[in-house]
Amino acid sequence: MRFPAVRLLLPVTLMALAACSDSEQKSKPTEQAASAPTDTAAVSAPAPKPVAPDTSATHDVAAYLAGLPVSQASSLRPLTNQPAWQAYATDGAKSWTNYHATRTAKIEAWAQTELDSARAASPTIFYPFSGPDLLNVTTMFPHSQTYVLMGLEPVGTVPSQNTLENPKLFSALKASLWSVLNFSFFRTNDMAVDLKSVELDGALPLMMLFAARTNHQVEAVRYVQLTPEGQLTEADTALIRKPSLKTVPGVEMKLRTAQGQEKTVLYFSADLSDWKLGTTKEAALQYVRSLGPLTTYVKSATYLMHKSYFSKVRNLVLERSNYLLQDDSGIAMKYFRPANWQFTFYGTYKRPINLFAKHYQPALTKAYTDSANPARPLPFGTGYNWRANESNLLLARRASTAQ
Repeated sequence: MRFPAVRLLLPVTLMALAACSDSEQKSKPTEQAASAPTDTAAVSAPAPKPVAPDTSATHDVAAYLAGLPVSQASSLRPLTNQPAWQAYATDGAKSWTNYHATRTAKIEAWAQTELDSARAASPTIFYPFSGPDLLNVTTMFPHSQTYVLMGLEPVGTVPSQNTLENPKLFSALKASLWSVLNFSFFRTNDMAVDLKSVELDGALPLMMLFAARTNHQVEAVRYVQLTPEGQLTEADTALIRKPSLKTVPGVEMKLRTAQGQEKTVLYFSADLSDWKLGTTKEAALQYVRSLGPLTTYVKSATYLMHKSYFSKVRNLVLERSNYLLQDDSGIAMKYFRPANWQFTFYGTYKRPINLFAKHYQPALTKAYTDSANPARPLPFGTGYNWRANESNLLLARRASTAQ
């Protein structure tokens, strides 16, 4: 999607300058005669204020997907009179009210105290294996400027008018949101079906929805890709829909908070296994390295960085992160060098759910049963052990700042 650039009205400005100069000459003959003929002062008019591009249409799509009111002049406004959308909006209001009361409020209160130092030092957040989960990362780190998300899910496109008019859209949205609103994570297999359907072709529609539901104005959407050197360039919808095996497609969203803070969210459809990174010349990791020191957030990551063939992304996180907030599905304790990190443990560590039972970590059990340094409370559920009294988070802080 391209957005119209602001054009400066040069001819109008020049005419205004000429008129102003001619008027001054006629009204002040005495001053003109008294001034030195070689030192005539130039008359300048104030530069016209740039006209901000109209971003309401983009945000209206996000609001419509979220079940929230659209602007008065929106072409989507008649669609909000559909019984299907109104039922979806009513049901969504109840679900989101419950979600914010049971999760958002608790996370915000906890993070305000426990993550205060990390938040202050986290302009850029890297969230590997995220899927479209803009929701949790912006709740944990609401003041960051840039969020870089990566997952296997296709990028997707801004839904067309025909898609938005399709009543099947709402059941697809509800199916995709159900697990994240109830358990805090997306079910990867479900997303493989939901997000590749006709109604939802990738991560972008859900990211737009989350942006609207977290009180962000969606100001621009741009399709992008990474060069083999890891540089960000524009892409078109054809590439986004059918990327080649060596391409890393993505999307960039520009957001604005209610307080006026500008944010950038990037999502890349990228396989972060060592083998696939070799195919794409590590473009995704090269891009992340270019961002400078990071704070990394990992949740419900199917224990991929426990495995030997995810060593490249694991090493990047350990090399470039000043802070790392993760549940036990992130980087296994055996890969941390204790001299390089300071650890704070939260919640309770139990064995992983049966699906991931082989990734049990005795080192975490030892850490969580250390009476000299007891784990701190975690008043909300997160990750695969999603119940509040069974969840865990680890905040790792680098002892010496990465450069």
